Amino acid sequence: METTFCRYLSMGAPVTLVDYGMGNLWSVRSALSYLGYDSVVSCNPSEVERADVLILPGVGSFRKAMQALRDSQLDQAILEAVTGKGRKLLGICLGMQLLADHGNEDGETAGLGLIPTRVDRFDQTQMGALKVPHIGFNHVRSETQSVLFQGVASPADFYFVHSYRLLANGLSGCHGICNYGQDFLAAYEYENIFATQFHPEKSQTNGLRLLRNFLAC
Repeated sequence: METTFCRYLSMGAPVTLVDYGMGNLWSVRSALSYLGYDSVVSCNPSEVERADVLILPGVGSFRKAMQALRDSQLDQAILEAVTGKGRKLLGICLGMQLLADHGNEDGETAGLGLIPTRVDRFDQTQMGALKVPHIGFNHVRSETQSVLFQGVASPADFYFVHSYRLLANGLSGCHGICNYGQDFLAAYEYENIFATQFHPEKSQTNGLRLLRNFLAC
């Protein structure tokens, strides 16, 4: 896990990375810098609530991450920014999973409720010889109307590291789908809510294009 240094930074940068102690903040920030975008890292709920563009990265346990968000009141700040003010949000890896209604990693835990589905571990009965966690590059199939995947071929390779996943069953919005034993939700977009199970900041050209599309939309 990367070491994070929580700082109360002044607003004014177009992208705010939410720091709750479990995010791959610096690799994401490096990718944003490469694309020419300024960013700030903040664990201050007031700053997060006022942000125009939010990115919620994450690595680790769903339960511990939600507890950290609640203890710091960042959960309510994110919800106010996204649902109250219509600000744009991108969840990455665990950050995507935290947007769901519920997750069962380390026990049943309520999520932020921005994606109406739940997070479960890969079903080993469907995995065959495939190992969990799912690590490495894999194909993602996208929809032509997707904002995130504009200019990206379908299928395209992106980098994954995860043992839990969301399913797309019954979800509105645009979906990116990956197959690893079964189809799962690799990317999601609905109105101002965007999410990727893969790490765009570690996915080379395709990932950088996806980040640029998110920031420009």
